Amino acid sequence: MIVSIDVDAQKTFTPLCPQELPVAEGDKIVDELNAQAALADLRVMTKDAHSPAARWLVDNYVDMLKPTGLKNADLTWVAHAMVGTEGYELLDGLPDLSGYNYCVWKGVDPQLHPYGACFHDIEERLSTGLIEWLTLQNTNTVIVGGLATDYCVKTTVLQLLKGGKWRVIVNAAACRGIAPETVEAAWQEMKAQGAVVLENAESIEIYLKSNV
Repeated sequence: MIVSIDVDAQKTFTPLCPQELPVAEGDKIVDELNAQAALADLRVMTKDAHSPAARWLVDNYVDMLKPTGLKNADLTWVAHAMVGTEGYELLDGLPDLSGYNYCVWKGVDPQLHPYGACFHDIEERLSTGLIEWLTLQNTNTVIVGGLATDYCVKTTVLQLLKGGKWRVIVNAAACRGIAPETVEAAWQEMKAQGAVVLENAESIEIYLKSNV
């Protein structure tokens, strides 16, 4: 069973929401996410889903990325992906909820700000059920794309690599990241832990046919 995962493909992480956490070209990944999903049997969606009461919130960018002192919300961030706002929405061209087979909402509790899709907490004690669901589906391959490469995509991929015996493929064309140096470090870390990083959905299709 092949499963495709759209990691946080939300407007909050694109130039469509410039006052939130815009990632350059974050709105350009829809076609590749849909293309990788066409190679899969099942499709998963993950979304940041934050509360105005979040403990990690700050008002200005200059106060961002500072330690919070909280165990499961390590850094401060400006408001993003607040439930009910435009930033919370998936990118246009992606399915609605009924088009996915499994959904994960991340960071709903004001105490939590996880990056990976497999656990609600940074300590990785509180499962979202994704690993268990993938196991029940007899998953042998997971294809990952989304936002942002150097945070939520990376952490999700690393959690998936630890969580099961499946092959994890990352679609580079379906990802965008925040900073060149942290993006490059993320690619190297994912590869070092066993992820297969491929250029685009077309190259993934070729890879799958030759590595059945």
